[in-house]
Amino acid sequence: MVLEGKTAIVYGGGGAIGGAVSRAFARQGARVFLTGRSRAPLEQVAAEIRAGGGVAETAQLDALDPAAVAEHAASVVRTAGRLDISFNAVDLDEVQNVPLVEMRLEDFMSPIVKAARTHFVTATTAARLMSKQRSGVIVLLSSSATLESRHQMGGFNLACALVEALTRSLAGEVGRLGVRVVGLRPNFTPETRPGLREEDLPFLVEDTVLGRLPRLAEVAAGAVYLASDAAAPMSGAVLNLSCGAVLN
Repeated sequence: MVLEGKTAIVYGGGGAIGGAVSRAFARQGARVFLTGRSRAPLEQVAAEIRAGGGVAETAQLDALDPAAVAEHAASVVRTAGRLDISFNAVDLDEVQNVPLVEMRLEDFMSPIVKAARTHFVTATTAARLMSKQRSGVIVLLSSSATLESRHQMGGFNLACALVEALTRSLAGEVGRLGVRVVGLRPNFTPETRPGLREEDLPFLVEDTVLGRLPRLAEVAAGAVYLASDAAAPMSGAVLNLSCGAVLN
């Protein structure tokens, strides 16, 4: 198990991507601390982890609140002795499928402001704690939207570009302190929307060189890889899981 003995915090751990990553971290041996605004989804994911023999704890938390995030992270260190992995999968509640020229300013700005706040708060909180122990991995969640232009994404693509810029700048500041900062860039993953199938999204599939969209398990596996020692040489980089929708 590649994360044996590691301690991870997953923000938005009750959501589709956060839950999948939490389960994958636990299967690979990590002790997972799940946080989110709603307790019921967190408890469901934690119960599944425990049923599979993993270790999970939950906390109701607003990942936009700096004081709450700092206190929770400190409590994790007090409980587990260290913080090895931070992963933020908080939903940005973006408005899409509306032309920019018809979009309200508030709807355009909302995901940008939320992405900036939650990723800055959670990543810098982890960076302060990890720098003291001279080790750790911070994984930020982006999307292929950051490099796409054809679809009506509102402010979502700017939010993702912001996340990737933060990945690079924070990596440059804390790398010499033993902390890696990396990004994960999946394409849209149909399993994150119940009842939606890949066949319902031909316009997205057509944009990929593989002729398909990523699976949720593949996104989770990408997060595991980034958090593991196998990715030890990586920092300031973004792992592209877009199935070739964007090329780099």
